[in-house]
Amino acid sequence: MSKDRIGNQTIGCSVRSCRHNDQGNYCELSRIEVKPCTKHEHHTCTGNPEDESLCGSYQMK
Repeated sequence: MSKDRIGNQTIGCSVRSCRHNDQGNYCELSRIEVKPCTKHEHHTCTGNPEDESLCGSYQMK
């Protein structure tokens, strides 16, 4: 991402159980932390989205 885009993007999100979700449409945070998925003891790059990353900014409502 170029520096001129910082602060100008929106974050779409449909995770309704997150306290930052607004009516099931988008994230109210101005910034999110994306972390690698750690569900596997020895993480391997499978290419499957559910294996690669998750939102580290999630907080339960």
